[in-house]
Amino acid sequence: MPTYNKLVRDYIPKIIAETGKKYSSKILDQTEYIKELRKKSYEELDEYINATNREEALEELADLLEIIYALAESHGESIEKVEELRRKKAEKRGRFKEKILLIDVEK
Repeated sequence: MPTYNKLVRDYIPKIIAETGKKYSSKILDQTEYIKELRKKSYEELDEYINATNREEALEELADLLEIIYALAESHGESIEKVEELRRKKAEKRGRFKEKILLIDVEK
């Protein structure tokens, strides 16, 4: 039996059960949950980085966004609060639209 030990989406156990397979799982406490969400964010980012086409890239971005939603909630905030903070940073420091690569800065 393969061992995964990773955070999965809510319906995955049901989907597995519908195939007739047995599985084991557990419900995480808040500290474990945040730790696993952080690990999952790396996993999803790696999948995005390794996507070989636009469709795969967008799928992985959607997964990353789902993780960001969950992380915001796990910290007691809404995605709207995260978006508000993102907007404020964009107003103050800009976005990434100009594609600027900073090479160096004089001391």
